[in-house]
Amino acid sequence: MSSIETVASIPLPLRGRGKTASAAPCSGGPALQRITPVSSAGHGIPRWARRLSGPLLLVAAWHLASITGVLPGEVLAGPSTVLSSAAKLIATGELQEAMLVSLRRALTGLAIGGSIGITLAIVAGLFRLGEDLVDAPMQMMRTVPNVALIPLLIIWFGIGEAPKIALIALGTAFPLYLNVYAGIRNVDSTLVEAGRTLGLSRAAMIRHVVLPGALPSALVGLRYSLGIAWLALVFGEQINATAGIGYLMANAREFFQTDVIVVCLVVYAFLGLAVDFTVRTLERIFLAWRPAFSGA
Repeated sequence: MSSIETVASIPLPLRGRGKTASAAPCSGGPALQRITPVSSAGHGIPRWARRLSGPLLLVAAWHLASITGVLPGEVLAGPSTVLSSAAKLIATGELQEAMLVSLRRALTGLAIGGSIGITLAIVAGLFRLGEDLVDAPMQMMRTVPNVALIPLLIIWFGIGEAPKIALIALGTAFPLYLNVYAGIRNVDSTLVEAGRTLGLSRAAMIRHVVLPGALPSALVGLRYSLGIAWLALVFGEQINATAGIGYLMANAREFFQTDVIVVCLVVYAFLGLAVDFTVRTLERIFLAWRPAFSGA
């Protein structure tokens, strides 16, 4: 028996471990089988439903604790009260206006801090002199808590919008710096040698090899920076804010309105989730060339 006949005689499920096969007719020869990875097969319940089940169970437990009196309303308002307060804030337009103000602050601070962090990371990552001049001060400054700088920011910039944006910029610069710098320095050396063999100039090497190789780390840094941006925003909006989600929370705190406080916290969470989803979408677009494990 020839080797081709031997392979053809092996049952299809045994040819590839963990594979499933489906028959497909083929004219002029034996029936062909299409092999489908088990990981691509459905698991019964859609993934979006499984991901949604966790938050729904948490809300259900919260509602049960509220209606049974285990969680008093003066400690934490129940879901129904929170929804009612959110509907009132939406009807008056206060919530939408506060969201726009807070989102503008966060994105402005991220743009400033991100630009500074990425620029310094490129200088330190590409040039040894830049590393000697930039890396040590950045490593020292990143260990200083941003909240501790609030008094200085108020003295320097006053109590307007500038200290809030500066606090966010300081918080977002360091994650981007660290990840972009590490991404540049961790580019595969074989790719660099291949570029030199092909005769790429230094500028072409940076453009076609180094920066694309550092892009995955840069996007990870962007996700970290976005998370820190919302944390810095919470603190920043406590500095004499006259608008924004933090302003609504400060007013609610004065009147012990836990329902409004919860509404503001949920808005913070959903805004952070929305921008994180945006970055994940960018990762799928720009990193489509990179195979990745998606879970078993």
